[in-house]
Amino acid sequence: MAYHKHLSKDKVLKKLIKEQGLYTLQLQQNVLLRLCGSIMGQQLSTKVAAVLRNRFMDLFDGKKPTAQRILELPHDTLRAIGLSNAKAIYIKNVCTFFLEHKLTDARIHRLTDAAFISLITQIKGVGQWTAEMLLMFTLGREDIFSLGDLGLQKAVSELYQITKTNKKEFEARILSITENWKPYRTYACLHLWRYLDATPD
Repeated sequence: MAYHKHLSKDKVLKKLIKEQGLYTLQLQQNVLLRLCGSIMGQQLSTKVAAVLRNRFMDLFDGKKPTAQRILELPHDTLRAIGLSNAKAIYIKNVCTFFLEHKLTDARIHRLTDAAFISLITQIKGVGQWTAEMLLMFTLGREDIFSLGDLGLQKAVSELYQITKTNKKEFEARILSITENWKPYRTYACLHLWRYLDATPD
């Protein structure tokens, strides 16, 4: 793996890579469903999130739902499978946005990282963190660091002995460390999450 050699210049990451082995990133199909799934799983344990996603998919009799088909679901049906009122609305927002912008996997995969974040965070209910997780785990982008992820903050502060003083200074110190990881910051994140045993789904 090309990333292994580059990240191993960092002594901390070199140790983690040696202990954990190497990762590969994979492109996933159906960005719409992955985004809906991400919204369902927000602020929930992996186990509970998986139950919700399965209940959601059961509504479509084993077929992959389109944006139009999801929009046709009554709000009460989404609430009945355990979604909060806000999440049910956000999922409909995603589907409306995908239809209005005629978004397909092919179009999304052609976007730059910055363009994708700028586009997808226009949807109410989709923030920077969700966009970054999609870039990593759905679009397979190799150079993403999610500064707002509390797990990554914790891992970097522990491994590189950064004391949290004020937020701005703390984040600036984290970013200065991650600069050296470019263009493979996503892989660094995977190793840091594994260190915490907290890789997001």
